[in-house]
Amino acid sequence: MLMGKHLMIKIWCWASEYRKTNKNIGVDKLEISIALRSLIDDAKYWLEHNVYEPDEFAIRFKHRLVSIHCFPNGNGRHSRMIADIIIEKIYNQPVFSWGGTRISEDTDIRAQYLKAIRNGDKGDFDLLLKFARS
Repeated sequence: MLMGKHLMIKIWCWASEYRKTNKNIGVDKLEISIALRSLIDDAKYWLEHNVYEPDEFAIRFKHRLVSIHCFPNGNGRHSRMIADIIIEKIYNQPVFSWGGTRISEDTDIRAQYLKAIRNGDKGDFDLLLKFARS
């Protein structure tokens, strides 16, 4: 049992820390906290002024969060979880289905998800909104 706990600690020791290196995606490692503060401030404004419908609010937040790429790993899972929390806890609506399967596996569903993310990178969130509820 101790071996199992040790393995778990080794696997997840990075989970609460921002990444310490730059990647080919995401903001510069030194700008992560600044980008997060900007996202939170924007989200407060969006919420206070009803800028977006609930699904679009959650999906735009998710997209910005994943594009910041805060962590060495798990950014997609983290951002989808946050979108689910937003839609459920703020708007009292059902969580997203995210294609109905595990996105992390190399499948057609993952390809659809990545295409939707790339469209979001260009400011078009229609595919990502549809995918989130598919």
